[in-house]
Amino acid sequence: MRGLSTVLGEFLVDDDVVVLDATGKYVMPGGIDPHTHLDMEFMGTQTIDDFFSGQAAALAGGTTMHIDFVIPVDGSLTAGLKLYKQKAQKSCMDYGFHMAITKWDEVVSKEMDLMVKEEGINSFKFFMSYKGSFMINDELLIEGFKKCKSLGALPMVHAENGDAVFEGQKRMIELGITGPEGHALSRPPLLEGEATARAIRLARFVNTPLYVVHVMSIDAMEEVAKARKSGQRVIGEPVVSGLILNDSVLWDPDFSIASKQVPLVIFFILYVMSPPIRAAGHAKALQGALSSGVLQLVGTDHCTFSSTQKAFGIDDFRKIPNGVNGLEERMHLVWDTMVESGQISARDYVRITSTECAKIFNIYPRKGAILPGSDADIIILNPNASFTISAKLHQYRTDTNVYEGVTGKGKVEVTIAGGKIVWQNGELKAFPGSGKYVEMRPFSYVFDGIEKADSNYLSSLQAPVKRSRSST
Repeated sequence: MRGLSTVLGEFLVDDDVVVLDATGKYVMPGGIDPHTHLDMEFMGTQTIDDFFSGQAAALAGGTTMHIDFVIPVDGSLTAGLKLYKQKAQKSCMDYGFHMAITKWDEVVSKEMDLMVKEEGINSFKFFMSYKGSFMINDELLIEGFKKCKSLGALPMVHAENGDAVFEGQKRMIELGITGPEGHALSRPPLLEGEATARAIRLARFVNTPLYVVHVMSIDAMEEVAKARKSGQRVIGEPVVSGLILNDSVLWDPDFSIASKQVPLVIFFILYVMSPPIRAAGHAKALQGALSSGVLQLVGTDHCTFSSTQKAFGIDDFRKIPNGVNGLEERMHLVWDTMVESGQISARDYVRITSTECAKIFNIYPRKGAILPGSDADIIILNPNASFTISAKLHQYRTDTNVYEGVTGKGKVEVTIAGGKIVWQNGELKAFPGSGKYVEMRPFSYVFDGIEKADSNYLSSLQAPVKRSRSST
């Protein structure tokens, strides 16, 4: 039986009940990661973390639920979901699903109905990049936005100008720039900003809420800020890599800052993700936007590959599997970067790592809270404990860690999921198959007022104009 939270005053417990001393520590809702890719086929290979290893790492870091992206099989949402249900059978913590849309036709439209009404999926992701594979054009994006709105499902976008990125990649190769710096140069911030602005304007045209995943640049963040200031319902999600890292490693000529965890040339390839990790200055700006409420919650875009897999593109950056780790590190790094630095409060920390995600995807207060009837997903965080990140210590299957050597303060010491201790004293206590699928209902709070706005718009139209036709 899964535990539910019960709020009590003074009480007596039986001898077999475990009592945890949290004196001087924070007791908080477990983290929820809105953006992961486990056991995903991508760029000719497959992510190395499956639903057990990735979730084990999450529990070690204080995350008790994540939402993964289902990738359709040959465009079929139904086939994709069937495959991901099989992959998730080894889950050791709770999870939900977003659904990617990689093509558009009447079959896909009908499948979206099925996903929302019968399968507990309330969000759909559209790729504005990855030309030739996932990318869809503006016409289909509009159709997808309209369908999402009708279902009360939240449209999400990977915002990069795919046509321009494709041209940028060709340009880099022609210039002889084949290393990982070519990846960053071919996908500059302005292309992320342009696509973010375009998606926001199309969402405004349809009058639907919009969720922008992995906001990595000042350019994209400023577009989100402008839209929100105007009253538009736009959610901006930075990821922990974008808040912490910068791309300086790509331009180090003598490898002086390279890690000894892998061969030096491989280290640079580890940083490749899309949109790219940006130059120094972007991370600090994103932190400021997160603290001021311009950006709402923190994900990871956890998508890991081994150093051998990353080396597929050692001579051509276009072949490097895109993705970095983050599931295990997110809660620690966000605390150290945002709370320990004084940029946000502990209360805001709970909001951006758990509660806001639960509200956006309509699973609050079952998740994201410690309230009567909640799922008893709880962490104990010691603000005075220090941490050091190392590939030798993490729970992932990958042999590398993009945060290798990073140190900080604020460590999750105990993770409780469903009322059971699943991580304590550096030991995983969860087992494959113990995780549960969490259905997410449509029409979360982000849709409040949409119908009224549509009604006001229609009543404001001074059209059609009645014109008399004079006879001749």
